[in-house]
Amino acid sequence: MTWLDLEPGDPFGIGNLPYGIFSLGDGPRRVGVAIGPYVLDAAAVAGPAELLDRPTLNPLMAAGRAAWAEVRETITGLLTAPEHRAAVEPHLVPRDRVTLHLPFEVADYVDFYASENHASNVGRMFRPGAPGLPRAWKHLPIGYHGRAGTIVVSGTDIVRPSGQHLPGPEFGPSHRLDFEAEVGFVVGAPSPQGSRVPMEAFADHVFGVCLVNDWSARDIQSFETVPLGPFLGKSFATSISPWVVPLAALDAARIAPPPRDVEPLPYLDDRTAEPWGLDLALEVRLNGHTVARPPFATMYWTAAQQLAHLTVNGASLRTGDLFASGTVSGPEPETRGSLLELGWNGEQPIRLPDGGSRAFLEDGDEVRITATAPGKNGPIGLGDVAGRVIGARPL
Repeated sequence: MTWLDLEPGDPFGIGNLPYGIFSLGDGPRRVGVAIGPYVLDAAAVAGPAELLDRPTLNPLMAAGRAAWAEVRETITGLLTAPEHRAAVEPHLVPRDRVTLHLPFEVADYVDFYASENHASNVGRMFRPGAPGLPRAWKHLPIGYHGRAGTIVVSGTDIVRPSGQHLPGPEFGPSHRLDFEAEVGFVVGAPSPQGSRVPMEAFADHVFGVCLVNDWSARDIQSFETVPLGPFLGKSFATSISPWVVPLAALDAARIAPPPRDVEPLPYLDDRTAEPWGLDLALEVRLNGHTVARPPFATMYWTAAQQLAHLTVNGASLRTGDLFASGTVSGPEPETRGSLLELGWNGEQPIRLPDGGSRAFLEDGDEVRITATAPGKNGPIGLGDVAGRVIGARPL
C-alpha cells in the first residue's frame, strides 16, 4: 500500500515503479519513476546523485543488480511510509505535464524471431510447400542486428521509408509498411568480450523490460532479404515505450515456456532452470481500434535463452544494449502481432469498425501497443508505445 490515493488496479501501482526520463518545459532531463498518475523526481528524494541525477538511465543501469535492488527498496519505502509524505509529495509531478524522452542511450540492438506461431505463418506465406520453420529455428533463437541509432521513443512520427522493391526493381516509398508488436529487454550490467552469460545470470545483466514496435517495410524486406536477411526494410525506425519496468516487478508474471519438441543443446536447456517465460498480455490498436491481442506466454524462446545465445560466441554486452523478442503472435487469427499476418500478406485485409480496411499501413495511421502482466498486488502495466505514419520524404 502507498499513502498516495491511487485508483484500484492502477497498472502503475507500488508493485511496478518503472523508470523513465522526463522533463518539464525547457528544463533538464531527469530520472523519473511512474507511480499512479504521477512521475516521481527520483534524484530529488532518493539519491544517489551519481546514479539518478542524470539525463539517461545508463548510470543506474550500469551499477548492477545490487544497486537496482537498493534504489527500488528506497523508492518503495518513500512511497509507502507515511512519515515521508511531506518530503516526497512536492516532487510528484502529474504525468500529463511532463515530456517523456528515450529512457536510455542504446548501445546495440538485436531483434529475435521467437514466436513459433509468427515464424510458421511467415513460412506458410512465403515458402508454400516447404517446411514452415527454417531448419535452425528450434535449435537456436534466430535473430538479426538492427541499427541502434534509429530507435525512437513512443510518440515519434514514423517517416514512410523508401527503397528498392518489386516489380522492377523500382525505387520509391514502401507500399507495404507494417508494425510488429514486441517486447524488449534492456541490458544494464555489461560483460567483457570473450565471456559468456549463462541463462542463470540473466537477471544479473538485464535491467528491465519495455515495449517495442519494430516497424517493417515488407516490400523492401522481401526483395533484399535473400540471402543475408533484414536490412533497409527494418533499419529505418524502431519505437520503444518510455518506461522500463524492472525485472523485479515481473516476478509474479514468470511462467514456464511452452513445451518444446526438440531437445536444445545444454547452454539453452532450461528444463530444470527457473522459468523465464512471461505472462504478458499485449494489445494492438490501429487508429484507436483494437486489432490484435497477442499473448507473450506463447513465445517459444525465452529472453534468458536469447541472452545466452547472443553471448555464447563471446560477444560482449554493453550497458544500453536492447534485444527484442520478435513479433508476438498467438495461435488464433486475432492474436497475430503484425498486419502481415492479420491480413495474410494483403490477401485478406482486416476490417475496421469505422468501415475502413487495411492490408498495410497508410499515411496518418497511428499504431499503439500496450501490455499488462499479473503482479503480486494488482496488474503491472508496461505503458504503451505509439507512432504515427507520415509521408515519405523526397529523395
